[in-house]
Amino acid sequence: MSVSGHALGTTEHITARVREESAFVPAVEAELARVVVGQRHMLHRLLIGLLADGHVLLEGVPGLAKTRAVRALASVVDCRFRRIQFTPDLLPSDLVGTMIYNSRTGDFAVQRGPIFGNVILADEINRAPAKVQSALLEAMQERQVTIGGETFRLDEPFLVLATQNPIEHEGTYPLPEAQVDRFMMKLRVSYPERAEESAMLDMVTSGTEAATKAVVNVETILRARSVVDSIYVDVRAKDYALDLVRATREPAAMGLGALAPLIEYGASPRASIALVRAAKAHAFLEGRGYVAPADIKGIAPDVLRHRVILTYEADAERVTTDEVVSRVLDAVPVP
Repeated sequence: MSVSGHALGTTEHITARVREESAFVPAVEAELARVVVGQRHMLHRLLIGLLADGHVLLEGVPGLAKTRAVRALASVVDCRFRRIQFTPDLLPSDLVGTMIYNSRTGDFAVQRGPIFGNVILADEINRAPAKVQSALLEAMQERQVTIGGETFRLDEPFLVLATQNPIEHEGTYPLPEAQVDRFMMKLRVSYPERAEESAMLDMVTSGTEAATKAVVNVETILRARSVVDSIYVDVRAKDYALDLVRATREPAAMGLGALAPLIEYGASPRASIALVRAAKAHAFLEGRGYVAPADIKGIAPDVLRHRVILTYEADAERVTTDEVVSRVLDAVPVP
């Protein structure tokens, strides 16, 4: 996509800022690659979530370095990392904190929970009951928590990176759709390639695993976020994002009548917002001051897959959301 003449000066200025503020990216990517073998797609999307201020849900079988990647990201950014193991007996107070009575003074004091961090790993998020999910939802959406009737703002950056196991259902609770929609992206984490697994095997069994070191601080990330927000989005790129989302809601109107019986509910307006915000972060990582339709198309599967709800007919035909999103991306023309 070519940038229109009237916007060229603007994009050149923004691109200069992007290149200046993204100088830390190669060091972060190199440091992550030292401790996480393979999984480049996952690491790239975690960086996008960090830069676009969007929570990420990682789905994959155990042993695919999901927890390791999240921990490495927090270490590389030099921020407060909190790991919360979600279990069926977890209470909201275990997450956000509670009021503690001081018998000497007769007063109550606030004891803050592990949610007060910068990068929060919600491990096996679908094992916790509804009350815990409700408390987490407030933190994810409002960037605040309520303890004993008092509201506390969470520090920036605040990023929830949640994991769940797609093959184990005993003792799990389906996440509410309202909460799933709060995740900017849902990543399908797959098995590594043979060469990657071989390198992983050598690293772990030889006792030469490298410790992660911080290469960027929180202030730099917050500055980078402000630059990401300023990245130029041409009207054609915006319309493309809107067309993709509309195609999941009104497939027949977009020439995808065959998909209509397969989609119960299309993506919400948060999908349009997430597409553009994530595409801006993608452009930032590419060193550009403007969003191209290719940025939106590339990020769309991870943004849309958890926001499209299929019908029983789709389930009967064993059609997946990824297949539906792929058909939408193939059908909607790229400007």
